[in-house]
Amino acid sequence: MTHTKPKSYVVGITGASGAIYGVRLTETLLSLGYTVHLVVSNAGWRVLKEELGVNTSDRDGSLSEMFKDYPGSLLYHPISDIGASIASGSFRVEGMIIMPCSMGTLASVAAGTSDNLMTRAADVMLKEGRPLVIVPRETPLHAIHLENMLKLSRLGVRMIPAMPAFYFGPQSLDDIINFMVGKVLDSFNIEHALFRRWEG
Repeated sequence: MTHTKPKSYVVGITGASGAIYGVRLTETLLSLGYTVHLVVSNAGWRVLKEELGVNTSDRDGSLSEMFKDYPGSLLYHPISDIGASIASGSFRVEGMIIMPCSMGTLASVAAGTSDNLMTRAADVMLKEGRPLVIVPRETPLHAIHLENMLKLSRLGVRMIPAMPAFYFGPQSLDDIINFMVGKVLDSFNIEHALFRRWEG
């Protein structure tokens, strides 16, 4: 008898504003029964504290509390753990999403520095030909930002900037957040009902 393992995704949350995007993405993947390998940069923890009031003095405990009510499995990897499972190309996952992605992390991925687990995991996606989605969150953008995005886009990285739409008639901030998360899920062909689709 063959048992199918739940699909696994890597989610990165960096120090760009919009930590709720990464949290909602993680909640949604877990609610669908997937396994999420979560990596949060040091600046990402700072933003989680400032924007969402997360207790960063007990990181494991805070994550367990935040995501305890979902059927999927959450595996948290400290950003300094360069020996984590997701640092190796032999460890199979469906893909990786960095949401939100700071310009510093984006630059490190574009340069291939692999100097922490976040950028190493992204480098693994590139070298193994697995889907990598980046949700850049910065404004305004200068030429270096744009050049880094273009470089990664040419390598097959999907760029989904945090640019919400309004055609579906959002009524709350949650609607805006869900729209962006839904666009990320669309890129992986994951079924969802996070926003109303345009029907013409």
